[in-house]
Amino acid sequence: MTSSTADTSSNHRSLRAELETLTTEAFRPELSEIDRLSTLEIAKIMNAEDATVPTAVATQLPRIAAAIDAVAERMSRGGRLIYAGAGTAGRLGVLDASECPPTFNTDPSEVVGLIAGGPSAMVTSVEGAEDSKELAEADLKELSLTPDDTVVGVSASGRTPYAVGAVEHARARGALTIGLSCNAHSALAAAAEHGIEIVVGPELLTGSTRLKAGTAQKLVLNMLSTITMIRLGKTYGNLMVDVRASNEKLRARSRRIVALATGASDEEIEQALAATDGEVKNAILTILGGVDGPTAARLLEESDGHLRAALAASTG
Repeated sequence: MTSSTADTSSNHRSLRAELETLTTEAFRPELSEIDRLSTLEIAKIMNAEDATVPTAVATQLPRIAAAIDAVAERMSRGGRLIYAGAGTAGRLGVLDASECPPTFNTDPSEVVGLIAGGPSAMVTSVEGAEDSKELAEADLKELSLTPDDTVVGVSASGRTPYAVGAVEHARARGALTIGLSCNAHSALAAAAEHGIEIVVGPELLTGSTRLKAGTAQKLVLNMLSTITMIRLGKTYGNLMVDVRASNEKLRARSRRIVALATGASDEEIEQALAATDGEVKNAILTILGGVDGPTAARLLEESDGHLRAALAASTG
């Protein structure tokens, strides 16, 4: 056996031993004959497994809320929200980031998803990418981090070098750091200022962390982006008043949102949207505040985009 082969074998043994300590990788002997069950029986088991995820998330809500408040404070100063992960975790971060522009009219540079191996890793496995802290550092260097930015490392195991490396690099640059994992006492949580560990337990299929762990990560990422945007004034009540009307469905939704917020007639809504270049938030302000389009734009700018504050100013 060559020294190179011996080193590789030793590394594999070490990694195997490490994986055997992780809850997400645990083997469940009671499911060892699941392939012999009927499809309906398997579906019932899987559904019952998924039902445990929200409870696991609930145990971490205080930590999640604290992290969100810290993110919102920095984003209000112009900072960015950056997700970094490999495999399923990376894809979920890219997904959440890509949905912010149409939902909240954010610039694509405001919420960013980084996946180990780059865009091609969204659909194809990139060998070795997740094992490189250096790759994460290089990806983040391209973004020129500032102390107002937030980097969220996402990893089911909590040990993925790409996610841990991203958090370590970001923290060294003074950025806010969050570590989202699905194992307790993870390296990722330890490396971050805000550690969020959603312990969902062993998977239905041993080690398939795109299942419960992936669902848990999706739920938390939904909270991080959505509640941050609420704090930044991107909504009015539970209405998406910053929605970008980029297609017919969203144009129809825009008119419905204005109607729900104001109770105005279709004619009034069309006039308001025409006067504000189709901006939903501005249109609502012209109707409820009784101001013209330019005044609505000014009031919203002065209130940092918070519609309730702009409305108070228009009627005060």
